[in-house]
Amino acid sequence: MAHKFEIWKDKKGEFRVRFKYNSEVMFSTEGYSSKASAKNAIESFKKNGPGADIEDNS
Repeated sequence: MAHKFEIWKDKKGEFRVRFKYNSEVMFSTEGYSSKASAKNAIESFKKNGPGADIEDNS
């Protein structure tokens, strides 16, 4: 699969989510205190992301 969500633990011990496409990090999240919260963030991206509006601030 060319794209995936990845949960990782940072130096502060917080869980973060990053989205990779062809091994390139497209975005990463803030730190979460629990892995469950990081998983909830992924589910929110999956549910809300496809219909999200695009805001062009250029």
